[in-house]
Amino acid sequence: MPRRGKSPQACATDVVSQRLDKWLWCVRISKTRGEAARLIEAGHVRVNRLKVKKPAHQVRIGDVLTVARLGQVRVCRVLGFSEWRVGAAQAARLREDL
Repeated sequence: MPRRGKSPQACATDVVSQRLDKWLWCVRISKTRGEAARLIEAGHVRVNRLKVKKPAHQVRIGDVLTVARLGQVRVCRVLGFSEWRVGAAQAARLREDL
């Protein structure tokens, strides 16, 4: 749902890092930020091969994330950030599935 005065397609190009839980939600890897936080706290997310336990962990462009969710392992590289949850096409431009 678009926010007043903001374009839902707008990407944060001048941002150098973002919270891990927010990034997972924005690029549609998790359905909610709460779900993303629970995945992280349960130890199901790694950033550059290191297990992360804090949803507030900052990810940067180029970081490689490994997410174990619903019996599957997903590996992707951070290519960009967004302030809002974006559509599938835009989300594909913010991450590279490995």
